[in-house]
Amino acid sequence: MTTTEAISLVIASLSLVLAVVSTTIAVQLRRSIAERIAQRAASLERSAPDRRPLAAVVVNPTKVGDVGAVRTALDRACRDLEWREPLWLETTVEEPGASQARRALAAGADVVVAFGGDGTVRRVASVLAGTGTPLGLVPAGTGNLLARNLDVVTSRAAEIAPDDVEAAMRVVLSGIDRRIDVGWISVERPGRAEPDPEECFLVMAGMGFDAQIMAGTPEALKARVGPAAYFVSGLRQFNGDRVRMDITVDGASHRRRVRTAVVGNVGRVQGGLALMPDAEVDDGYLDLLAIGPRGVVGWLDVAGRVITRRTWGDQRLAHWRGQRIDLVAELAQEAQIDGDTIGEATAMRVRVDEQALVVRVSSRATRRPPRAKPRIARALPR
Repeated sequence: MTTTEAISLVIASLSLVLAVVSTTIAVQLRRSIAERIAQRAASLERSAPDRRPLAAVVVNPTKVGDVGAVRTALDRACRDLEWREPLWLETTVEEPGASQARRALAAGADVVVAFGGDGTVRRVASVLAGTGTPLGLVPAGTGNLLARNLDVVTSRAAEIAPDDVEAAMRVVLSGIDRRIDVGWISVERPGRAEPDPEECFLVMAGMGFDAQIMAGTPEALKARVGPAAYFVSGLRQFNGDRVRMDITVDGASHRRRVRTAVVGNVGRVQGGLALMPDAEVDDGYLDLLAIGPRGVVGWLDVAGRVITRRTWGDQRLAHWRGQRIDLVAELAQEAQIDGDTIGEATAMRVRVDEQALVVRVSSRATRRPPRAKPRIARALPR
């Protein structure tokens, strides 16, 4: 090999080495740049706000059996429908729902879910009314009357199962919004100069026999047999005296002797019974039943009229509708708001806030057509 050929071979070898080295450096550089870009993108993704909607669940823990299974069901529904992991806000005896609802709004929740009975629902609703933020329902109480009147899925068992929780949550996340009325009630107590602060209700509030039934129903019995517990309590409270009550409906005064007076925002009670068949949850009116039978015959007549939906114009059963209703009892009576007993009251002053609350319901929920101008019960003998 000549010197020229040797030099050429060395140069060629060096060129090959340089090519290999430069290629390796280029590959490593590209890989490093790609990794840095990926890390930057991941960092931006983590720091960017999550645009998925958020549900907050205000839950009464006494109504939940297997908390782990229930939370798994809620998370699964949110994940499947591309919502964020839900906020879980438990109520306490001292804070039964309103403060949790305020925290949910502060967190930017797109829907606030009341997971419990009608008592939990009304406390959450008291905060959401007028805000436009929808109320979702996962019914887990004994009555669940708002959910039943809105045809939201409810459990038939004493304790709601995870499958029922998931079904109800899917309605919350994918249903439609419906505006409903909110009732506001001020209660006057014996021996107190000032009334209690105004509270909201969505189902029914009353004085007398209905509240006595609820006050006499043990929580343990409700947990064991469900709504049938109210029937047992009703039998115990069956015999009682009527009380004179002054009733004012939109300025028109009436005086009657009653066992109970019930103001309703909805019409159906347990078992689908239409206690107030003309009541609608979004008509801007509240319905009032004043019930005053004496003895077994009187109660049988009242039952027959309720079952046959003849609740207008009877001495034992009177029905009015209005936007402002005052009930003033001659003697203090046991009182209740949406199934929660509140002790004795001498007066209830009630008003309606028309379509103030948005509720998330199933797209398959049935609605009755708009009704004509409401009827007013004729004057009856006292």
